Amino acid sequence: MEGQEILHKGLKEYFGFDTFKGNQEAIMRSILSEKNTFVLMPTGGGKSLCYQLPALLSEGTAIVISPLIALMKNQVDSMRNFSQEDGIAHFLNSSLNRQEVEEVKRDIMAGKTKLLYVAPESLTKLENIEFLRNVKISFYAVDEAHCISEWGHDFRPEYRRIRPIIKEIGLRPVIALTATATPKVQHDIQKTLGMLDAEVFKSSFNRPNLYYEVRRKTETIDREIIKYILSQGDKSGIVYCLSRKKVDDFSQILQANNILALPYHAGMDAATRSANQDAFLMEKVNVIVATIAFGMGIDKPDVRYVIHYDIPKSLEGYYQETGRAGRDGGEGKCIAFYSEKDLQKLERFMHGKPVSEQEIGRQLLMETAAYAESPVCRRKVLLHYFGEDYNIENCEHCDNCLNPKIKVEAKELLITVLEAIIALKEKQKADYVVNFLLGKETSEIETFSHNELEEFGSGSDESEHIWNAVIRQASLDNYLKKDIENYGILKVTKKGKDFLKKPVSFKIVKEEEEEGDLPDLESESSLASAGGSTGGAADPVLFSMMKDLRKKLSKKLNVPPYVIFQPASLEAMATSYPITLEELQNIPGVGAGKAKRYGQEFVDLIKKHVEENDITRPEDLRVKTVANKSKLKVSIVQAIDRKVALDDLAESKGIDFNDMLTEVEAIVYSGTKINIDYFLDEVMDEDVLEDIYDYFQEAETDDLQKAQEELADYTSDEIRLVRIKFLSDMAN
Repeated sequence: MEGQEILHKGLKEYFGFDTFKGNQEAIMRSILSEKNTFVLMPTGGGKSLCYQLPALLSEGTAIVISPLIALMKNQVDSMRNFSQEDGIAHFLNSSLNRQEVEEVKRDIMAGKTKLLYVAPESLTKLENIEFLRNVKISFYAVDEAHCISEWGHDFRPEYRRIRPIIKEIGLRPVIALTATATPKVQHDIQKTLGMLDAEVFKSSFNRPNLYYEVRRKTETIDREIIKYILSQGDKSGIVYCLSRKKVDDFSQILQANNILALPYHAGMDAATRSANQDAFLMEKVNVIVATIAFGMGIDKPDVRYVIHYDIPKSLEGYYQETGRAGRDGGEGKCIAFYSEKDLQKLERFMHGKPVSEQEIGRQLLMETAAYAESPVCRRKVLLHYFGEDYNIENCEHCDNCLNPKIKVEAKELLITVLEAIIALKEKQKADYVVNFLLGKETSEIETFSHNELEEFGSGSDESEHIWNAVIRQASLDNYLKKDIENYGILKVTKKGKDFLKKPVSFKIVKEEEEEGDLPDLESESSLASAGGSTGGAADPVLFSMMKDLRKKLSKKLNVPPYVIFQPASLEAMATSYPITLEELQNIPGVGAGKAKRYGQEFVDLIKKHVEENDITRPEDLRVKTVANKSKLKVSIVQAIDRKVALDDLAESKGIDFNDMLTEVEAIVYSGTKINIDYFLDEVMDEDVLEDIYDYFQEAETDDLQKAQEELADYTSDEIRLVRIKFLSDMAN
């Protein structure tokens, strides 16, 4: 009782609060009674207080190990605000000079300092170890503890050295705290810190006020996001991108569309980065476009939306980033854009890393893909990932629950999956199990002679997509679990074994489209549904009318329809209704040349349609090209005029040949005439050129995949080069 009174008194005296939140009081009692303590508390739950107050109430100095210098400074400043004495909290890191370090050490030795924040790198320095050996330490707090685990979303190798250093300095109780950890990561943290005996405190990961949605990423993503941000007025929001370049480009695009936005990433100088962060916190700007470097320890309560331009590398990262929305319990919209291409790009980034790291990265990406592609309640999938059951049938606050899909009975399919996993001695991961069910004789399956098992190929009459859906749903319903020690390996639970003895109803979602399929934009009905699913607002009637006009012009001018305008360009026109040639040039794939040559009839048609149907146009939506992008295109056109070989040009621009062809394709699609005959003469046989050219004259589409099927003898590069010549000759 006395301990309870001391805690309540301290809470009021130092922090001005009357009551604790959630588990805070029990956590503090645990560390004050010198027990190792593990705290899993989502963002906004009040983690810092769990070690700050016990440190103030204990004899000696608490050592707080924290990964970010900016975070340490914030925490030290806030602790000093609660106290009369500046020396009550200090940090020790690379930003301090020799004199400042001495001042910190003096305050500690004088018994003034209750909290000392250190970066793991500073903790490993010999002089600091020697110094701390002579300090009375109350306890160690390891903040952002997920950095210890290779399975965590922010792994830092130096975090794995914390335990040996604590041993060198002197053993004291440890409190480890994190906002995101799967059961696997939690186990890893406790094992690495030597605290498997710790008292564990978990708070729920459910944030009921957050709305989750995943949209298909298409060429009109910039337009979609701009439209969304403009609809939000002056509300604060964050847009996360994976690369620094995308952050710079997209923040400029937002600014060009009169949105108060600033960039934030680790490549900027510290002063600019800090100024941009402050501008957002002080509400001088509404939007921050950032890499994941932004947000750790940012305590802005009224972020109303978090948009992921690119799907993140892990669900932990995604949860952490979306957790910055609605921290005051108010509205928080979390919208992520997803395409399989992004996933493939992230996988390519992993090449060259150690094999174990690649394997972990791939497993984490698979979880992210499963979340993005799943038709099941987003909340259920997310909470299950963190080891928490969510048994409400419909959360009514995610895209999948608001548009529920039809469910079909899959009892027999689950039996097949469970029997296959047991036949494989519960030693394989999901992709191996699926290949085994489909009867694919992969080298791995043959090595283990699993192709000789009776269950091999027992699921060959269903698709890979269906088996993935069954495994996902079986995990969510706890018939299967992933092994903690070897993450990704599927184990059958007790509930799964009981099911095999006495099967009950088990349903999966019936999906109309195979995962990863994009609607065919050439079909009018699918365009309407594509508009619905992506949040775009393409007008199916106008789209159909423009297709008819395109067909009429193609006959008259004797060129294939796609040469006039690509389907994606027509879709964009049916979304933003350009009614002048100048507006038409802002449509993706339409440049000045194309607008002049073909545009007038299209803008006349659109104008008439808009007037007759009294349509309000989003005419203030001007997705302007970012200057540096057009600079590259201009320099490519100039180099081609000077007859520079395209492979040499790619090398001089620091891009690969593939990307160079993509840039040149964009130039000709937008209506600029170029002549690459000088390069074709050098690298290609005349017969080959004529053959491919004739194909495009006859073809109904310029689709590369279809061309490759028809022209199997030729390489993709050869086909693309001739397609560039053909489009430039015919259309421009």
